[in-house]
Amino acid sequence: MRRSSVYASTLALLLAGLACTLPFAGSPTQPAAPTPLPPTLPAAETVPIVEPASALVSEFALEANLVELYGRVNQGVVTIYAFSDLGAPRPEDLPSGQGSGFVIDEQGHIVTNQHVVQGATQLEVDFASGHKAWAEVLGVDPDSDLAVLQVSVSPEVLVPLPLGDSAAVEVGDFVVAIGNPFGLSGSMTVGVVSAIGRVLQSERQTPEGRPFSAGGLIQTDAAINPGNSGGPLLNLQGQVVGVNRAIRTEDFTVTGSAANSGVGFAVPVNILRRVVPSLIEEGSYDYPYLGISSLDGGLNLPQLEALGLPADTTGAYITCLVAGGPAEQAGLLGGSSCDDPELRAGGDLVIAIDGQTVETFSDLLSYLITQTGVGEDVTLTVLRDGQTVDVRVTLAPRP
Repeated sequence: MRRSSVYASTLALLLAGLACTLPFAGSPTQPAAPTPLPPTLPAAETVPIVEPASALVSEFALEANLVELYGRVNQGVVTIYAFSDLGAPRPEDLPSGQGSGFVIDEQGHIVTNQHVVQGATQLEVDFASGHKAWAEVLGVDPDSDLAVLQVSVSPEVLVPLPLGDSAAVEVGDFVVAIGNPFGLSGSMTVGVVSAIGRVLQSERQTPEGRPFSAGGLIQTDAAINPGNSGGPLLNLQGQVVGVNRAIRTEDFTVTGSAANSGVGFAVPVNILRRVVPSLIEEGSYDYPYLGISSLDGGLNLPQLEALGLPADTTGAYITCLVAGGPAEQAGLLGGSSCDDPELRAGGDLVIAIDGQTVETFSDLLSYLITQTGVGEDVTLTVLRDGQTVDVRVTLAPRP
């Protein structure tokens, strides 16, 4: 029987760093310095939801709701132009890339993707009102692909968007994306939540050169294209539930840019809530770390048979442990070394964390990212030699 690879098989994703940022040509300038601000975010805004009299919402009611929503939130969505010195001759006033972002408070903080601002020597922020301003990068997080900018503008220019609760997002929910695909500012697209808890590669690697995983992402069929990166994904109440990050595609424009094919991904807003205050105050964020490798998605039948597990088994199988990591120190078991490309039996199968059921590695990763912090203890319930064992692990920061 052919054995499966230890490492999670990664989908052929064109991450937003390539798929959702529109390229230009640019030049360097020094942006304005930021004003120190308290690292706080507003609580999830309570928006009254009017229940329809019928189980079926009419097309006209939905249309009216979308028109009203756009008028209310579009003023808080911005276009971001990145200028950088790429060493090639070109007009100095042309940007090297373009993405989206949105205002989160009245102190001038703007959230976007890390890959939108990466390598930029100057950042221009254009508001829907027509106002333009230079921005300073306060902090970036390559693990979640988030960045926080700050602009110095008059208060009336700033229209903060309310933050929702991504834990309340369900498959089938209507969602709205507003951004600047292909440079078309203020474009709205509508779709549904296709899935939750998706895993993508992080934009940061381990010391051994393997990518970390970014978990808990929202999958949507709302059209996301180059230039949408960093823009908000909203529910029908106008609350931000995610930050548009990436698309999976097999379609390309005549210029070679990736085009939407109905599979987009957004960073859930509850990760933003944890990361952004630290980016504002410290410039970075430390993620909790177990030090394990696992298979992406559920175990298939050949894998279950290779591991000697029943066909109805679910959980996150530990293929290997990072030497000296929290999991190894706590006594967890991996199937083999992280240099072994084969799937081997003998590792622990994580079936719960702090009493929460784990069916796939995505469940484990999502819980760690959204519910825990560095230095905290978690209890992993594992299946080992047919017996259930609880193992206490103290989480460390990602190296």
